[in-house]
Amino acid sequence: MINVFGSKVGQEEIEQIADSINNQWMGMGPKTKAFEAQMAKRLHKDKFVLVDSGSNGLYMALTLLELPKGSEVIVPSFTWVSCAQVIMLAGCVPVFCDVDLESQNVTAETIKPHITENTSAIMIVHYAGLPVDLDPIIELGYPVIEDACHAVDSLYKGKPCGTIGDAGVYSFDAVKNLSIGEGGGVVTKDPKKIERADILRYCGIGKSGFEASTHGKDRWWEYNIVEPFIKMNPSDISAGIGLAQIGKLDDLQAYRKKIWDIYQDAFRPVDWIETPLDADETQGDKHSYFTYFIRVPKRDEMAKKLFDEGIYTTLRYHPLHLNPLYKSTAKLPNSEILNETGLNIPLHPSLSMDDVDQIIDRVKAFGNSL
Repeated sequence: MINVFGSKVGQEEIEQIADSINNQWMGMGPKTKAFEAQMAKRLHKDKFVLVDSGSNGLYMALTLLELPKGSEVIVPSFTWVSCAQVIMLAGCVPVFCDVDLESQNVTAETIKPHITENTSAIMIVHYAGLPVDLDPIIELGYPVIEDACHAVDSLYKGKPCGTIGDAGVYSFDAVKNLSIGEGGGVVTKDPKKIERADILRYCGIGKSGFEASTHGKDRWWEYNIVEPFIKMNPSDISAGIGLAQIGKLDDLQAYRKKIWDIYQDAFRPVDWIETPLDADETQGDKHSYFTYFIRVPKRDEMAKKLFDEGIYTTLRYHPLHLNPLYKSTAKLPNSEILNETGLNIPLHPSLSMDDVDQIIDRVKAFGNSL
């Protein structure tokens, strides 16, 4: 079966894992600090905080913004469930907005109808790694949380996605562009907030016993609890994988773009396939190519046929406003169209060119049944 998502790991990652095990330092330690330093450099930030998942990174970001309890956070319906869950866990109310049909991204225009006197923040998602047009959204005057979980290598007007709003969050799970198994990261505009994040992730403890002992404190086991928070520590095993991955990220991204360009050349001339948008490189935008999203007629039939032929596809995402949990009465036509016509087809660095040719051949062959 050709998988829809995937990463590519090798001997470098194995050596990093073995090194952590041999040094008996599998928890948060020197590799975590090294990975954070490399990510901070890549993102042009003074500090980057690694946590144990992108979902927890989103919860961290909301905590750092200190939004009023019961206030509303506008979030796209066409996104992963964690975006809404963390809003609720932070004591706020998710208000779902629509996305642009062509880009699958929120815009200022899809957000505006949902602004009320209770709005406290806006969460945007750089879907598939295509940068959201952020300037008009920031001009609305609310704190902006960037979900850059698909966008670790994306740029908006020359700036790394995730670094433009008040807080940015990244994901490094098993199928992301930069994969460490499980992990996430946080950056903030306010330097004080990212320092707070560094403390919060370790149960709100200011310094660990080890840190205290290395700074000459006699009773180092008396750690300083600054505020209550859940544990979000990453591990040095994951961070070590990240160090190997970040060293090859540019090559992995180049291969993703190669596949993307092949798909675009193959599918754009096909009149029944709606292909995804490219980033506007003329204004300094850059795509991360996390996934390749098409819109097609008879989507369900096509997905089933491809599955039977050994090609796994999916829909990312089932719109959240359609989930009964949220009791939403929103009517979001574009998200609902995407729910019925959208399909993510395989795009990742473990695909061979033979795989890519087979996918193109089988997708086009489906057109014979239309």
